[in-house]
Amino acid sequence: MTVLTRRRLITGAAAVAAAAPFAARPPAEAAVPLATNQAPGWYRYKVGSFEVTVVTDGAFANPLTDTFIRNVKREETNKVLEALHLPKDKVVVPYTPIVVNTGSKLVVMDTGLGGALYQQSKGGVGQFHTNLAAAGIDAKAINAVIISHFHGDHINGLITADNKPAFPNAEILVPAPEWTFWNDAGEASKAVGNMLVEGNFRNIKRVFGALGNKVTPYDPGKEVVPGITSLATYGHTPGHVSHIISSGNATLMVQADVTNVPLFVQNPGWCIQFDMDGAAAEATRRKFYDMLAAENMMVQGFHYPFPSVGFIDKVGSGYRVVPVPWNPSI
Repeated sequence: MTVLTRRRLITGAAAVAAAAPFAARPPAEAAVPLATNQAPGWYRYKVGSFEVTVVTDGAFANPLTDTFIRNVKREETNKVLEALHLPKDKVVVPYTPIVVNTGSKLVVMDTGLGGALYQQSKGGVGQFHTNLAAAGIDAKAINAVIISHFHGDHINGLITADNKPAFPNAEILVPAPEWTFWNDAGEASKAVGNMLVEGNFRNIKRVFGALGNKVTPYDPGKEVVPGITSLATYGHTPGHVSHIISSGNATLMVQADVTNVPLFVQNPGWCIQFDMDGAAAEATRRKFYDMLAAENMMVQGFHYPFPSVGFIDKVGSGYRVVPVPWNPSI
């Protein structure tokens, strides 16, 4: 009996290549140049009668520093990455805003890293507006933009690279507790010396200042636009919210940053450096994911692999994301 091994496959392939007549090989000048870009990144599915368009903003490989996960040693994290067939010493984070067409409104939910970073990264991130256009959606047609929290990867896309409103005809809806916290001078003074938080205060002032601070704060637990209701999920930031999209009997939870990539779904006790209150963030995600698993509710994750939609199963002391199969129709 022949046993297939990696060595046998490689040597067999080499033998076949060597035996092929030279005349059968295409001339070198017929080679097609290698591609350098992916196809435009967008995907559509339905929630009841609502249409959801998932629009990638790109991805960034974060170096796995000793502080990237504050309460876990880098060596332990690398073991888990290796077990998941992921590269060591970095965590690749996708960014994935969505657009919801309710039939009466066209609503953007979070906005990505923005046009300035698109230019700086040579298209690696900040792709949202490029892919939005590729999906046939005009930014001028957006009626409302719902923001989950004020980290840069969620708000920078509100403005263009030259600091103009990216959605000129949209109402900008922001969580009231988030707006209050980040506009509090006392809280800003406490952040001095904390590079991440201090930098976020500056960025928030920059982004919303470019919009003339023209925003509409909304309270968690309230319907933000018809069919989209906010849910307090504090911890990652003081005013972080998620959203439930409901149409007919169908529901979708848009979780924003309850967790980051599925690595943190699997390990809900891990505290990424961007969690401002690690203990509160962990308590929130355990309660949140217990609910999603019990109710078998579909979830859209901002940092899940594209198209970033799945279900949550409880596994031991953690959870796992089960991706929704790709559907060739809408």
